[in-house]
Amino acid sequence: MTGREIAIYTARQADEKKAGDIVVYDLRGISDVADYFIIATAYSRLQIHAISFGIEKSLKDQGTLPLGAEGGTDSQWMLLDYVDAVVHVFSPEMRQYYGLESLWGDAPKLDWNAPAAEKEGGKGPAKKTQPAKRKRRARKT
Repeated sequence: MTGREIAIYTARQADEKKAGDIVVYDLRGISDVADYFIIATAYSRLQIHAISFGIEKSLKDQGTLPLGAEGGTDSQWMLLDYVDAVVHVFSPEMRQYYGLESLWGDAPKLDWNAPAAEKEGGKGPAKKTQPAKRKRRARKT
């Protein structure tokens, strides 16, 4: 799956699990961290767990594995790193605390719920993939 396909798919998966305020930022050409950031709000630790592990399981079943994951069952946030797309699931308090919107708010938003997004990005994988290698970034001295 491409980063765009992962972004659209994970946003829709989060929506199915009743996540709130789902935003997909297109960071291509802006950041070396990832091409897309998916940010969603969950309203309990159980919901954070359900959303993040539901996304992880669904993508794994389709052959797409994360490079890494952060947070845990007792956390107020979870992060799933698919290299080109990074999924953030926050409690409302943690979302406000980390303020990713203030960092990336000028980036274009991807309308993940539009029918055109599905045509361009697809709902499922183009092919099975293994975890991608992290892009190397130049060190600042």
